[in-house]
Amino acid sequence: MNSKIARINSEIEKRTAEIISNRLSDPRLSGGLISVTAAKTTFDLKYAKVYVSMLNIADTKEALKVINNAAGFIRNELKSAMDIRNMPELTFYLDTSIEYGMKIDKLLKDIKEKDEKNNG
Repeated sequence: MNSKIARINSEIEKRTAEIISNRLSDPRLSGGLISVTAAKTTFDLKYAKVYVSMLNIADTKEALKVINNAAGFIRNELKSAMDIRNMPELTFYLDTSIEYGMKIDKLLKDIKEKDEKNNG
């Protein structure tokens, strides 16, 4: 990946996180934490996949749908905030790696506790 696309990805991540948390006021997004974990822009700058992680959101699929429905609004906000000629089309995906990591961590702790109980 070249440095220009890396800079654009980084800027999209940072600014998209701000827009989602400060400018989207849908009740299905409230009460939880939504983080932008990555942005991957194509080399021609036409498309960008944006990965979001959600904690304490009741219905993550519905929340993801809300964010994807707001993609045009988010794209326009990004266009005015960033100095870029062609703003890529945004598509949002759920990043479950944090949840997965927390689940693995819990399993490891449970195994350790069980092992200490049996050998202690």
